[in-house]
Amino acid sequence: MSKVVARPLITVYNEKAEASGSTVQLPAIFRAPIRPDIVSFVQQQMSMNRRHPYCVSEKAGHQTSAESWGTGRAVARIPRVRGGGTHRSGQGAYGNMCRGGRMFAPTKIWRRWHRKINVNQKRYALCSAIAASGIPSLVMSKGHLINDVPEMPLVVSDKVQEYNKTKQAVVLLRQRYLMIYRFQVYKTRRFRAGKGKMRNRRRTSKLGPLIIYGKDQGLTKAFRNIPGVSLISVNKLNLMKLAPGGHVGRFCIWTESAFQRLNALYGTWRQKSQLKSDYNLPQPIMTGTDLSRLLKSDEIQKVIRRPRQMVRRASVKRNPLTNMRALMKLNPYSAVIKKSAAAVAEARKKSKAALFEKKRESLVPESNLPVEKPKEETPVQAPVQDVKPIQVLPVDAPKPTQPESKKGKKSRSEAAKNSQIEPMDTSESLVEVKTAKSPAKDPVPQIASIPNEPVTKVSGKDEAMEVTPDVKAKTGAPVKGKSPPIAIPAVTDVKPTTPVLAETAPNTKPVEMSSEKFETLDEDVQSLFEVLQRKCTGRLEQCFGEEKKQIIADVERGIDEARQAIFEMEAEARAAPGSFRMEMMGRVLRSWKEHHRVCKELHKLLWKVKKSAQVLFKN
Repeated sequence: MSKVVARPLITVYNEKAEASGSTVQLPAIFRAPIRPDIVSFVQQQMSMNRRHPYCVSEKAGHQTSAESWGTGRAVARIPRVRGGGTHRSGQGAYGNMCRGGRMFAPTKIWRRWHRKINVNQKRYALCSAIAASGIPSLVMSKGHLINDVPEMPLVVSDKVQEYNKTKQAVVLLRQRYLMIYRFQVYKTRRFRAGKGKMRNRRRTSKLGPLIIYGKDQGLTKAFRNIPGVSLISVNKLNLMKLAPGGHVGRFCIWTESAFQRLNALYGTWRQKSQLKSDYNLPQPIMTGTDLSRLLKSDEIQKVIRRPRQMVRRASVKRNPLTNMRALMKLNPYSAVIKKSAAAVAEARKKSKAALFEKKRESLVPESNLPVEKPKEETPVQAPVQDVKPIQVLPVDAPKPTQPESKKGKKSRSEAAKNSQIEPMDTSESLVEVKTAKSPAKDPVPQIASIPNEPVTKVSGKDEAMEVTPDVKAKTGAPVKGKSPPIAIPAVTDVKPTTPVLAETAPNTKPVEMSSEKFETLDEDVQSLFEVLQRKCTGRLEQCFGEEKKQIIADVERGIDEARQAIFEMEAEARAAPGSFRMEMMGRVLRSWKEHHRVCKELHKLLWKVKKSAQVLFKN
């Protein structure tokens, strides 16, 4: 902190708050350096020197006969009071967690209560406190109301030292510039927070001015009963009163004789103290605190160098693990390594993609692969006699899987005669015809059409079905160039009540499967699981005997039905096209998880039933 601005002369005021006409020279101590850190430290150390040693009794908590009961008694191992016939017997003793026991780490009187303080350090703190009392801004920051005080530091005549009546002191303090202190003292009286109320210090209030006198001629009797006012002799200045709480800036009122004695007590920088052995005022670190003015002065500007125009900024250190340029500086070959690694990664990626595509083609049937659609042409009807009839087998007839021998052909022709069905010509592949389930009211055979192709018509006895080259290409029939379409005669020998089962050629594309059956199975499985869950959690715990056995049997039977339905769902999912297979398999997996959960809950309940049965048997 900066030192006070030096003023050569200070005006002396009389008891009526008027200038007496005499002046005194400002002592050098008011220009001493202000060190609030030293003041705070010394005040803290000095406050420790007022402490009284205390401790607890050495016998406290141990004035009883107690011994631990040891282990095996289901109680703590703390020592317990001996004897009987009283509530005290058996209670814990000695420990700090016990009622009536000793405290942890009992206090001792040989604690280091007091502190030794260097004399020079105490004097430095005192000089700083006196210098701060002469700066109005510091005094106001401490909370003192000095707006009407004519001059700081305030010096009054020595006639005040002759006061021996309190009313005389009150007349002095009732001056206009001192009257304000009553508002900061009387208005702030309050009860102390804490146990100090029991220790003869119930109330607290703010402090008023400090009166420093040179000679006591009755002054102490006049001012001692006024709240907030402190008195101290200039020969016995105390830091605890000049800087209460370790904060500099208390409002001080000096008498003329006390003010003139400061130079003799603390000396100056040119002359040592007359009353203290070999002591000078502390030298300030800076004689002028206006640092910017010092740097801009002509004397300093002449000797300092010019400012450097070139600014050398600190380079940012790049991480070579994340920055390619930094890595190239350290290892120029890293670019080649990175490029080769990228090439290897790209080649590995392509090989993985090719392998995946190959596996995918092996999993997807050839009938599901996309077929290029040829250009549509106007169908030309061929003679009916050149067309070979379509082979329609009964429902129970097996599907041909491989070329038949002569013996097989002969047996099939005989079977065809017996069943009144025309013999099948195996020289060419059959056209896939899949019939929908005909209702009972209208049992007319239907021929399903291949998606995105012209529908084959079945109208009457003499009309024919037209099959385009696209159909022949999808069914495996030979197509040479742009051959004209083949007319297929209508099927007339099939009875209305007999369902028609069409043969499927080895390389034909099946019609996209409807997921109605799968959805039905899925709904059945979920509803079945809900029923099983209700049976497991609700009824099983409320039943006994044969009824409980019946419920368990029903639940196990339901689990078997759900398992069978899930197997059917899985078969449907595996037969589905590639676009629906993944979704359907995911739902199958979900059903298996639900099945596993229900089974697990059933086993838990069965275990509970078994345990409860054992308990009942024991009872």
